[in-house]
Amino acid sequence: MNLSRILIKLKKAADTIRLRSKVSYSQSGEDLIADYFFESIGIKQPVYIDIGANQPIKGNNTYLFYLKGSKGICIEPDISLIPSLKKTRPNDIVLNIGVSVTVASEADFYFFDGHYNAWNTFSKEDADKKRRESGISYHQSKVQLDTVENIADKYNFRKVNFISLDVEGVDLAILKSVDFKKLRPELICVETIEFSLNNTMNKDQEIISYMLTQGYRVYADTNLNTLFCRSDIFQ
Repeated sequence: MNLSRILIKLKKAADTIRLRSKVSYSQSGEDLIADYFFESIGIKQPVYIDIGANQPIKGNNTYLFYLKGSKGICIEPDISLIPSLKKTRPNDIVLNIGVSVTVASEADFYFFDGHYNAWNTFSKEDADKKRRESGISYHQSKVQLDTVENIADKYNFRKVNFISLDVEGVDLAILKSVDFKKLRPELICVETIEFSLNNTMNKDQEIISYMLTQGYRVYADTNLNTLFCRSDIFQ
């Protein structure tokens, strides 16, 4: 084995050790994967939009970047989660709204209480499925909506590097509502596992197929989430 191959292997080993030594706040290390991606393309403080932010720290894909000095927009329709987001992340813009996928300015939002708030959704079909399979009830309320582009323009986010998307049951609809010719982040993280209480872990292939048509490719997959990067970045 020549010296250049040894050096390449040593670099890969060092990168792996460095990645594993960092603390992840995501559910399955998505933030570390995203951090490695942005470091590899020279973006130290990526600007983000966190759609369906939920908790400010635990299970959050953007908190690591917040700690590194990045700023972004956290969108969370559940008003009960807004105080903790604002308190923990005062440098972020925290919005108690949803992302519109039609011309409607508001929509019904279905809330699950306590530990089940990660099931919150704009999809009645999805909420009913969760209630039917789990026996956990939900309640609903009207939530104001706006488009991703309008939100970015309103707060003068001319360049967005990272979108984290986790809105139960409507992820694909939100992706289809985004104008990827206007708003073209380098990386997008989307939940692509369909809900199931029996751990069937079915992937939402429709989301993956759609992103491939928008000039993105799969950069990494944690089974729970898929990270898509722009196809032109590593050409």
